[in-house]
Amino acid sequence: MRLLSSLLAAAFFVLPQTAASQDFTTSAGVKPILELIKAQWVAVRPYDGKDHLYFTTLLVYRCGIQQISFAYNGGPFQPLQHEPCHWGENDPMALKLESHLPYVVAPLDSLENIAVQLSFDDGTVMVQSYDRASIQIN
Repeated sequence: MRLLSSLLAAAFFVLPQTAASQDFTTSAGVKPILELIKAQWVAVRPYDGKDHLYFTTLLVYRCGIQQISFAYNGGPFQPLQHEPCHWGENDPMALKLESHLPYVVAPLDSLENIAVQLSFDDGTVMVQSYDRASIQIN
C-alpha cells in the first residue's frame, strides 16, 4: 500500500510537468500526434436521414493547424469552417460548440471516399484519404 501511495504521489508531481512541456497549439506540437492518429482524423455516421462527417478529433488540435480542408468522392478540397482557438484562455483548444458544430452534413450514403488535407504554418501539408467503410460509425 505504501508503494502504491508513493507511486501515485510521484505520478501527481511528474505528469503535470510532462504534459505542460508539450504545446498542442503549434504545428510542431501537433504534427507528431496527428501522424500517429491519421486513421481517426474523421468519421462518417448516417444519422437522421443524412451523412454526418465528423472532424471532432482534428478540431481538438486545430490551434496547431493553419487550415483543415476536405473533399469527397473525388471533388475539390474545400476549407472546413470551424470554431476558432480560444487564445488567452486556460484551454485554447476547448470545443465550446457555440458557433460551429464539429461535422458537415451530406445526403445519406453519398460519402464514399473522403480526403482530408491539413496545412501548417511551417508550409507543410498532411493528406489522408479514407473509404467510407474504414471510418463509418453507427
